[in-house]
Amino acid sequence: MRTSPNKSNLTISQIVERIVSSGKLARREHLMLTSAILSDDKISEEERDQINRVFDYIQIGRLKFVD
Repeated sequence: MRTSPNKSNLTISQIVERIVSSGKLARREHLMLTSAILSDDKISEEERDQINRVFDYIQIGRLKFVD
């Protein structure tokens, strides 16, 4: 797993797990995940699926944005 540029000691998997378990997504984290998913060849299929799970949770109301 790759690390995010803003949280170099955490993997995308760890960040997603923290977001899902807390039920909250900071705007900065949303930007980081959006940037990661748009950088097509720089993330694995597993990482892409994890990020998509966060976006799905936003759509169904399981996560809320915080500042």
